[in-house]
Amino acid sequence: MSQNVSEQLLDILVNVGVERVYGVTGDALNFFVKAIEERDDVSWIGMKHEGNASFAAFGQSQTSGKLGVCAGTVGPGALHLINGLYNSKKERTPLIAITGQINQKQQGTSYFQEVDLKKVFDDVCDYQAVIETPEQAPMVIQRAIKIALANNAVCRIELPANVAEMKADSQEFIHPIKKYNSLLVPDETTVQEASSLLNNAKTVGILAGDGCRESREAVLTLAKKLNAPITHSLRASDIFDHDTDNVVGLTGLIGNPSGYNAVMKCDLLLMLGTDFPYIQFLPHDTKTIQVDIRQENIGNRTSVDLGVWSDISSFLAMLNPKIEQKEDTQFLDKLRGNFKGWRKNMKEQASPTRENEPLHPQIFTDFVDQYAADDAIFTVETGTSAIWAAHHISFNKQRRLIGSFNHGSMAVGLPSAIGAQFANPDKEIWCLSGDGAFNMAMQDFITAVRYELPVKILIFNNSELSFVKLEMEEAGLAASLDALHETNVDFAAYAKLCGGDGIRVEHAKDIGAAIKQAKNSTKPFIIDAVVNSGELSLPPHIGIKEAFSFGSSKLKEVGQVITGDKSQWENMKKELQSYFD
Repeated sequence: MSQNVSEQLLDILVNVGVERVYGVTGDALNFFVKAIEERDDVSWIGMKHEGNASFAAFGQSQTSGKLGVCAGTVGPGALHLINGLYNSKKERTPLIAITGQINQKQQGTSYFQEVDLKKVFDDVCDYQAVIETPEQAPMVIQRAIKIALANNAVCRIELPANVAEMKADSQEFIHPIKKYNSLLVPDETTVQEASSLLNNAKTVGILAGDGCRESREAVLTLAKKLNAPITHSLRASDIFDHDTDNVVGLTGLIGNPSGYNAVMKCDLLLMLGTDFPYIQFLPHDTKTIQVDIRQENIGNRTSVDLGVWSDISSFLAMLNPKIEQKEDTQFLDKLRGNFKGWRKNMKEQASPTRENEPLHPQIFTDFVDQYAADDAIFTVETGTSAIWAAHHISFNKQRRLIGSFNHGSMAVGLPSAIGAQFANPDKEIWCLSGDGAFNMAMQDFITAVRYELPVKILIFNNSELSFVKLEMEEAGLAASLDALHETNVDFAAYAKLCGGDGIRVEHAKDIGAAIKQAKNSTKPFIIDAVVNSGELSLPPHIGIKEAFSFGSSKLKEVGQVITGDKSQWENMKKELQSYFD
């Protein structure tokens, strides 16, 4: 029986291990969706919004290592995919977006729903396979898949409505596709220079990113030889967890003092597999070595004395035998001591004895850390939920952490949790989300119910966009409370209305039981955590500029209170309550 182009496309995807396609169907995808329906080895996952579909495909790919696929029909449906695709691009996750297109006869006439998708997707995609004829189809389809896998990139396949049903051709060009693994090895001279710099430096700080995921033990071996503290990026929290020797935490706006000082006060900084973007938290006069598999990252954020174009494993395999054991441990010991003190302080902030209401968000996060499985997967929203996760969850043993760490998009948490649960049916999936982010994606909680996915969602419900408030105050502005306000439903009641389960928590004594209830639930579960919007999280270092801006912000807010602004007075009371409890 002869195939049509849609069936041929599906065959090629299945042959590279694709098991699910996330999307919202429409006329241009009808033949493709019908092809899925007639097979048992691949499923169509019907989402409520295409933006959530692309985030779900990201979540599946990030936690499985396999190619993710999402789909949207012609112009409007295809455009909805783009934010999640940008997230995959920035997180370097291999993804294929399949978009329908109007009939070729109507293209170029400003026809109903016509959009020049090639132009729109040009920045987010490494390659776009625009299928113009059945003869061409298998060649460009396979090229898109190979580029996505080789570059850990996003590629798009465009399927015009009339081509979708045409008889397939060029079957002889179809061949097995696999992801090839190769090493990028540095030259001996560069490694020798790096070893000389490191051996001669009095104190070395290591800033480690996600590029170290396959090289954890080699990085630790190097750190112990150098007595070097390890500061890690947020994305690398599940590589270098809080309990690991030499680790001193995070730097950046949501970092901690020991992580910041390890980077800023060393004599030589070694950057391994990270394009850490926040230049104000990087030294610019310190001697620096940067190692990265992407040459364009070297010197991208700060001046570099020695750049090494290599994967981290190959570099360390050559470097570590050349490193001499340092004896002086003062720099490391001081920072590790500070880190332990900071962790103790975080534990105190998360104590359930802090019973003031609305509750402290840290208490919920600490209970999740206690009860979540050792191999749980956490999806974390952009915003203050990322702060509480970074400060209060130890990503030790086999835990994973995913989110929008480079793109910084809201609404990643729930849909990526859906994708992660599909890819890992036997693991606990926890989503930590602010109320604003959940409101953006909440319609696909119904999708989690439909497919019986036991995702556990902790919503920090403070009726406010808290991280935006922090950014406003950092810029010296009085918080714009009307713009920051979130009008929320009862999220626990919403969960039950959708067919899932949930609980609203307003008292500290109920938190532990709620977390255990979520853990044991076989349904999608929401913990509606009513928390204080006045909770402050200060950066690890406050300079004169930051102090002036923050002080200026608070003076403006006091001025508004004096003139009778009741909402600003309530805001300040919550901040004071949070600070002094």
